[in-house]
Amino acid sequence: KKRAFRKFTFRGIELDKLLDLTNDELMDLVTARCRRRMSRGLKRKPMALIKRLRQAKKDAPPGEKPKGIKTHLRDMIIVPEMIGSIIGIYNGKQFCGVEMKPEMIGMYLGEFAITYKPVKHGRPGVGASTMNKFIPL
Repeated sequence: KKRAFRKFTFRGIELDKLLDLTNDELMDLVTARCRRRMSRGLKRKPMALIKRLRQAKKDAPPGEKPKGIKTHLRDMIIVPEMIGSIIGIYNGKQFCGVEMKPEMIGMYLGEFAITYKPVKHGRPGVGASTMNKFIPL
């Protein structure tokens, strides 16, 4: 029996239709915070990033992934046009390469590049509690 893959939909709209949406139509689909941000217009830096992503997609040979584009814009909202691109998102130390997937629409770039190193708890040290004052040598 052949397995049929589930077609991706974002709030009931299929991916190929998402790519054809205008900014105003996309605004109706995203959360209130994103709607407010989009209604205030795209500024110069996010526009430049989208332009560079378009260029990278155009330059890539067919069937290949486009070249990665580095950015510091962690507060950029992911729009359908970015899908398939590879973006290096700065986390304060290095650029984390992230491939844009359809599930990421409406989220921020910063959500995909963690800025801290999660704590790996070891043994309790001096001053952990009154019982653990002495550490065997």
